[in-house]
Amino acid sequence: MTATAPTRQRVRPDIVHIPDGFLDAKTALAAAALSCAGLSLAVREVQRRLPPARVPLLGLSTAFVFAAQMLNFPVAGGTSGHLLGAVLVTVLLGPAAAVLVMSAVLILQCLLFADGGLTALGANLFNMALVAPLVGHGVNRSVLRLWGTGLRTRLFAAAFAAWCATLAAAISCAGQLAMSGAAPWRATFPAMALIHMLIGAGEAVITALVLSGLARARPELLTSAAETPGGSRSFVALGLLGSIGLAVFVAPFACSWPDGLEKVAAVLGFEHQAAERPVLSAPLPDYTVPGLASQAWGTVIAGGVGTLAAFALTWWLARRLTRRQRGTV
Repeated sequence: MTATAPTRQRVRPDIVHIPDGFLDAKTALAAAALSCAGLSLAVREVQRRLPPARVPLLGLSTAFVFAAQMLNFPVAGGTSGHLLGAVLVTVLLGPAAAVLVMSAVLILQCLLFADGGLTALGANLFNMALVAPLVGHGVNRSVLRLWGTGLRTRLFAAAFAAWCATLAAAISCAGQLAMSGAAPWRATFPAMALIHMLIGAGEAVITALVLSGLARARPELLTSAAETPGGSRSFVALGLLGSIGLAVFVAPFACSWPDGLEKVAAVLGFEHQAAERPVLSAPLPDYTVPGLASQAWGTVIAGGVGTLAAFALTWWLARRLTRRQRGTV
């Protein structure tokens, strides 16, 4: 008789957040080592190149990505997806800053909400904080070099890069699952790639819409991060309020269908490998408040707390890095 872990209702599914239990030790450790090396290089690059005026924009980007990742949309076949946000941040702040932003979001999701396993944190960072921004940056730059830098080209380049980045992160995840023996590569690759081609289409549309809105409101933000200042205090304050609004007022109504990885795990039959309990006990597990009867209010509180924490963490870190930068000049 095969033992099956009890089904756990997840309040906010995510794209490729690997839970505890899916990866073996060697794969998890290798991914963690690569992620630490990549994050270290990104922090050094941000310290060297990020203009101090863009520090608030870094915090705002983290808050927006965190809030947007709570807003799942239906895809197909009872599967949902949401904005990853890696390319959006890469276009606005550059690839190194995007690595920092995505890392902050993923670490907060893991430690505060048990969203993604602690043992798989290195793999999740590698897929979504390294592979996605770097692939997206490379695709975006290649399209701009070939077709110019007009607004329509910029929007198309960012949308196509967002689709490619989502697909690349999913394929990387498929490789990690295959290396761990969860399912063979010939099964994980097509399953993860096909569903994330659809999720990536949603990522592309949302990325283009957000950048189109910014092009109208603050067109200077779409130029090189090294050449223009960041947003004004009022712009950052409004953006932060908008991000909190997304997490508080919209997230409770997001699609509750399983995400791409959950769907693939169910189809391929390895969902039972997920740990029955996360390795780390989070204070707001699955975006709920323990002891609070209303799940919707729990999501509201967790979303607001997470969005503010995302902004504060990245703003504080970026301030420290740019202070060191000024101190070395």
